[in-house]
Amino acid sequence: MGTDAPRSRRHRRIRAALAVLAVALSLALVGTGLGVWTVVRSFPALSGQATLPGLDADVTVYRDQAGIPQILARSAGDLFMAEGYVHAQDRFWEMDFRRHVTSGRLSELFGKSQVGTDTFIRTLGWRAVAEREVALLDPVTLGYYQSYADGVNAYLAGHRGADLSVEYAVLALQNPGYTPEPWTPADSVAWLKAMAWDLRSNLDDEIDRAMLAGSLSPTEVARLHPDYPYTAHPTIVGGMPAGAAGAVAASVTPPPVPAAPVPAGAEKALASSLSGLHDTLTAVPELLGPAGGEIGSNSWVVSGAHTATGKPILANDPHLGAVMPSVWYQVGLRCESVTADCPFDLAGYGFSGLPGIIIGHNARIAWGFTNLGPDVADLYLEKVTGDSYEYDGAAKPIQVRTEKIRVAGGPAVKIRIRSTEHGPIVSDLEGSAFPAIAADYPEAVDLPPATAETGYQLSLQWTALTPGRTAAAIFALGAATDWASFRQAASLFDVPSQNLVYADVDGNIGYQAPGLIPIRRAGDGTVPVPGWTSQYGWDGYIPFDALPQTLNPASGFIVTANNALVGADYPYLITRDWDLGYRATEITARLQALIDHGTPMTPAMMSEIQADTFSPLAARLVPVLQALKPTGQTEQTRAALALFDGWDYRLESDSAAAAYFNIVWRNLLVDLFNKKLPESTWLTGGDRAYAVVIALLDEPDSPWWKNARVGSAGRDSMLQRVLKQAAVEGERLMGPDATTWRWGSIHTLEVTNASFGKSGVAPLEWLFNRGPYELAGGSSVIDAVGWDATAGYTVDWVPSMREVVSLAAWDDSTWLNLTGSSGHAFHPNYADQTALWQHQETRPWLFSLAAVRAAATDTLKLRAGR
Repeated sequence: MGTDAPRSRRHRRIRAALAVLAVALSLALVGTGLGVWTVVRSFPALSGQATLPGLDADVTVYRDQAGIPQILARSAGDLFMAEGYVHAQDRFWEMDFRRHVTSGRLSELFGKSQVGTDTFIRTLGWRAVAEREVALLDPVTLGYYQSYADGVNAYLAGHRGADLSVEYAVLALQNPGYTPEPWTPADSVAWLKAMAWDLRSNLDDEIDRAMLAGSLSPTEVARLHPDYPYTAHPTIVGGMPAGAAGAVAASVTPPPVPAAPVPAGAEKALASSLSGLHDTLTAVPELLGPAGGEIGSNSWVVSGAHTATGKPILANDPHLGAVMPSVWYQVGLRCESVTADCPFDLAGYGFSGLPGIIIGHNARIAWGFTNLGPDVADLYLEKVTGDSYEYDGAAKPIQVRTEKIRVAGGPAVKIRIRSTEHGPIVSDLEGSAFPAIAADYPEAVDLPPATAETGYQLSLQWTALTPGRTAAAIFALGAATDWASFRQAASLFDVPSQNLVYADVDGNIGYQAPGLIPIRRAGDGTVPVPGWTSQYGWDGYIPFDALPQTLNPASGFIVTANNALVGADYPYLITRDWDLGYRATEITARLQALIDHGTPMTPAMMSEIQADTFSPLAARLVPVLQALKPTGQTEQTRAALALFDGWDYRLESDSAAAAYFNIVWRNLLVDLFNKKLPESTWLTGGDRAYAVVIALLDEPDSPWWKNARVGSAGRDSMLQRVLKQAAVEGERLMGPDATTWRWGSIHTLEVTNASFGKSGVAPLEWLFNRGPYELAGGSSVIDAVGWDATAGYTVDWVPSMREVVSLAAWDDSTWLNLTGSSGHAFHPNYADQTALWQHQETRPWLFSLAAVRAAATDTLKLRAGR
């Protein structure tokens, strides 16, 4: 997770006024017939007929028992208009909330408490860049976005307030005059900026290194940010290195990262600005999940040479935040006749508010995404004097623009946004506190406006702040039919840069890295650099044809799990902050074992691998714990340690050993690092903490093991201490009999509504959230169900969906969403897939039109009309 605070640590302030209103609303909803009507009145009509003005011809929408729509239309314009209508039916509140986030307009919904959040997002300029991208779209692509917007607006024309979603009934208690405005193409494209932000790669690591540098030597900073273990873990295009020791191999410690030259007197300003920026980043709403290294994904593709059908199989499970409804929206988009004018015959996962499919397949190819994680953002320390800044020895005027933030229930707030050669100044809001959304409306206090200061400021250069072509790439991917057209589509996918795995019905498998990845004149992107010289600027981007790709590798499979894409000899810098490869190693080992045993692979086997809970950390750490001398161990500790006897190192939900191990791990991180480091740099767990601790196991006398405050003189005394602490904590959490402990009883998930679900008001959270669900898995295992060791054991990020695609017979594919298709609380499809997801079950992914029609439980005919 990098250094971002998880959801469980976000600041919550409960105001009495809102609490009273929420209780009143909840009583009305739960206790009266009027309340029931308020909830169900927004449920959309899924069968029968509806008029959709603007259609050229009738459109049919089939839905199965899970409410997943499959849309059949004669033209591409009609197809996307219907998709917009269907998205609005199911999830308009989610769409409306997201566009207010991405536009920096949350204050219009929730009042003064959100002025700080809006100011930061406007400083980044997501919406402004989106509007510029829309202006650059080719006519066909712009037509798709406009058709989609027309479909959304057609639904809005007939629905208001609680008829749209029950959230509007809650909002009316705070903001009774609010009415949603029409949808526009820029509302859709701005969502791509939010995706890029939440998948922003190493910006948090960059801040963390710089903050650690104030108290640690460069060698120790490098120890806490280890380099990729190229000799032990696989690269995406190179596979497993020859002679690799496997997943339990220790990560090597890289050479120290040289600090960028900072002039005398600037260190304090840099530290202060970084601290303020860290707090700001923590407070920005996370629409995909907690930012940082743990937000990743698994995907792999296996050639037909190793499958039971003789055709490829592709698997994908992106790891994102657990939001209600799921960030993903399942849909099928099909032209009645596939032609050049209507080239779509596909199904998969998209986002409400965005037309098209992001991950899925059409009749010819399938593709999957994981986060490539290139270093595409740099922080620059700028020398600022009044309204100018220094650049190559000359004073340049700071670019200034002013904007007005409208505030529900109060006067508008004017803000001043400043930018340099590199990008927006992001430290002007230093010290601002951004409360949780809707937590304290309407009693918050105005935030002070940003002011020009003489001294040092931080600016941000980020690829997503330049208009790109991703908005068009989505449709190009959906229409691709072979490797060449797939690569052409990938060449348009600028941000966020993703690993793209590929398979086609002709038996080919492949990988392509897309995206804008900067070429730096100096530096490696790991720490903030001087902005007063062009020495650290960017010289364009890595050419697309130089980005790594592979087609039909000799191994017969390709694995991406946010691990290093290429070896250290690749001529361009992509990043220094890869995921360290534990998941990639385990997936590779599982696939290679099947190949070595001559076992033909099936889709069911791929689902089994997605559910793998083996912990490489436990396999390395537990034998060290078991080998400790029993000196000073209590009976309670010995009973807990006995749980490790014969344990297979799998983090199953019913495992007592997994429960004890993870409690040990959390206590170890706290005593080993977090009691020595500034809070904002605490290690939260995951791959980076794994690698650091594994390396330290071979250094029993390292100063990191010594902590006089807790009575630790070295590795063994530290480990003995945490074993004892963990046994006491385990008893407190789960009872005195260690054999009855269960990992799932403390490793739980509450699927949380992104707006009111985090208010801190229990009635609102009950209304919109679901759970808790007991879960297996953990950080840096294949079943990546992650938690933050600084906060507890509750789950923060998850496999947000799971899919396995059979290229031999599309109808043999499987898919599953985290929640359900509907965004309406208490709708039958609001959380109907979650229990299946919890237990690693899947649903058939039907694609053939005959199968779709046979499985349909509802059919809606959208009629062309005026």
